Amino acid sequence: MAIRRGRGVAAINYPTGMNLGGDPTQALVHSTPTGNFMVTLSSVDLGQGMKQIMAQICAETIGVPTDRVIIDTADTDTGPHCMGTFASRGTHRAGNAVIQAAKEARQVMLEVAAEDLEVNASDLETDGQGNIQVKGAPQKSISIFDVALSAHFKRGRSISGRGMFLIPRSYPQKETGAMKPSTCYAHACTVAEVEVDDETGDVTVLTVKNVFEIGRALNPKMVEQQLVGGSWMGISHALYETTEPYYPSRDHGGTDFNQYLMPGPGDLAETEIIVLERPSADGPFGAKGPGEMCANPQIPAVANAVFDAVGVRIDTLPITPERILRALKAQAAG
Repeated sequence: MAIRRGRGVAAINYPTGMNLGGDPTQALVHSTPTGNFMVTLSSVDLGQGMKQIMAQICAETIGVPTDRVIIDTADTDTGPHCMGTFASRGTHRAGNAVIQAAKEARQVMLEVAAEDLEVNASDLETDGQGNIQVKGAPQKSISIFDVALSAHFKRGRSISGRGMFLIPRSYPQKETGAMKPSTCYAHACTVAEVEVDDETGDVTVLTVKNVFEIGRALNPKMVEQQLVGGSWMGISHALYETTEPYYPSRDHGGTDFNQYLMPGPGDLAETEIIVLERPSADGPFGAKGPGEMCANPQIPAVANAVFDAVGVRIDTLPITPERILRALKAQAAG
């Protein structure tokens, strides 16, 4: 009996969004009288950081600091239409809609500023710090705060915009069923190193090295955090989490979430994340959707590493000690 070491590799590609009815998402952007900008969405932040990213996208498009943007993810009764927060579509679909809405609002803002400065709107630019200035003559400027006041109380204008992103719908070919389910794909590769005790069946994940190609990382630190957390979740899916009993009777299964098995800090492997940026042609500032993909490649990588270590292929999750021992016993008997 021995501790055996193995290495496994897995590579995946993952579609951003889907192709149901064009997968539409809408956004509304408007300025408050104080020059802040409100983005209204029905795209819900599930903890993945959508509000922060939408604020960055809106701010970059309009030309204001990010802290001047407020994100309102209300609900589908009061907000504009969204297909939902799933399929790793949030940043890509909602981000494109926000850009479109923010461009329209920016144009109105520049038109109001042009009236106040007595110039053409095409001669104006934002400085990114909350001001609008004449190109080449920054001393001739007006704050966005004053422009918002002028729009609301002097010019009678609504600094607002509407945006909608809709992908070209792809219909299946009758003969083959072939279709194009998405407009862009993210990619990932994981290498996992494990140790397997062939006497107890226990698996220890030593290292997990992940390479993700996600388009452009709009917020690199948030991307890194999501990918690290996803990697740990993938290990949890591979080795621990299940609602079913491990061994052969339900009497041995957990009865509530207090008995639900998940890895603790001591079970987490040394994790490395490398992000490759290959901007998507139709993504907001080149972004794709890492989302669900970040927990996918670790599962087959761990399974392949177990196979490399002890020579048995486990094709049912989680890969528990019992399943490894049963497979080893069957292998010896065969």
